[in-house]
Amino acid sequence: MSAISDETAPAFRLSMLINDTRYRSLTFQAIALLLLIIFMAYMVNNLISNLSAAGLNISYGFLDDPAGYDVNQRLIEYTSQSTHTRAAFVGILNTLLVAFLGCVTATVLGVIAGVLRLSGNWLTAKLMAVYVEAFRNVPVLIWILIFGTFVTLSGGPPRQFLGDDPERSMFLGAFAFTNRGLHMPSIVTGSSAVAVIMIFLVSIVAAFWWRYHVKQTLYNTGKLLPGWVFWPILIVPAILTQLVLGNPIGLEMPDTTANRFNIQGGLLIGKPLIALWLALSVYTGAFIAENVRAGIQAVSKGQTEAANALGLRPNRTMSLVVLPQALRVIIPPLISQYLNITKNSSLAIVVGYADITATLGGITLNQTGRAIECILLVMLFYLTISLLISAAMNVYNKSVSLKER
Repeated sequence: MSAISDETAPAFRLSMLINDTRYRSLTFQAIALLLLIIFMAYMVNNLISNLSAAGLNISYGFLDDPAGYDVNQRLIEYTSQSTHTRAAFVGILNTLLVAFLGCVTATVLGVIAGVLRLSGNWLTAKLMAVYVEAFRNVPVLIWILIFGTFVTLSGGPPRQFLGDDPERSMFLGAFAFTNRGLHMPSIVTGSSAVAVIMIFLVSIVAAFWWRYHVKQTLYNTGKLLPGWVFWPILIVPAILTQLVLGNPIGLEMPDTTANRFNIQGGLLIGKPLIALWLALSVYTGAFIAENVRAGIQAVSKGQTEAANALGLRPNRTMSLVVLPQALRVIIPPLISQYLNITKNSSLAIVVGYADITATLGGITLNQTGRAIECILLVMLFYLTISLLISAAMNVYNKSVSLKER
């Protein structure tokens, strides 16, 4: 009987790093990484050498100095005597505010326009096509300037809403658009407001769990549970808590009688924020509309016909058959559009909106002369927020992606 000897693997040789396909890709990646590290080290060393030759150094001590300038729109307390650090936080919050508002509004506009582009009504479909093509093919900076000019020239002086016999009445008794911006009710909270907020957050989780349970029950058993229960779960507990605790969360209405020259109280949304918000929303909404249209058209018509044959109503067909499949096409480019809104907000300075680029990357930079430090911080902020948005949306994209066996 002959013995069968095991084949031994050939000994590793340096030439295998190039000749062997198992190691070649790793070799090239290692070389590329090494070259990148050498290049970055050279650039940093060159920067430090040039700064030393000019008698300069990298320091962030200026962030503790008084800023010395005002910010028109702010979400936290701030004065001209606040530090540059606080001014930077004001700019960060303003950037996050307009980015959040822009993403929400652009999504709503994009979904509506994308669906209407597929409408059987010829006029509706063509109007949406004109909207999409007009905004997609004109730079966003131009649209920001257009909306900024339009909003700036709109609205009259506040005195037309003041006095015992005003020239105009406030819309719904709570809203007024003047040359200073939009006056609207503001939320005021009491000592027990935290309980109401916590109950509302728990209600949000419970409501979306119910929606998930309804969908899983339908898929697994074919039984359709009442979907309208979502809304009572969402709002009823918070409303009951609000009433039981004596309304700790209320509204402060704009007052037109306390001052002869301006509307007092309430919340004032400045015109720069309105202009930037509208421009970014309408511009990006055109791109999202095309993503939505492409996602819906990517779903085979046979899916809709099969759902109709089973007796599903059109709204059920859209929510249970078409939309879940379309989301797999819509979400990936939608992530890019959310990132574009966040980064395009850096153009806010053209309408006088104080975002992070205008505060830390603009006024603070000019006052302190610390260009490198300020630009590095601004770059770090945009990098961080972009990675966070991308990570969050990728998690959602993974949840709606096709699950293969």
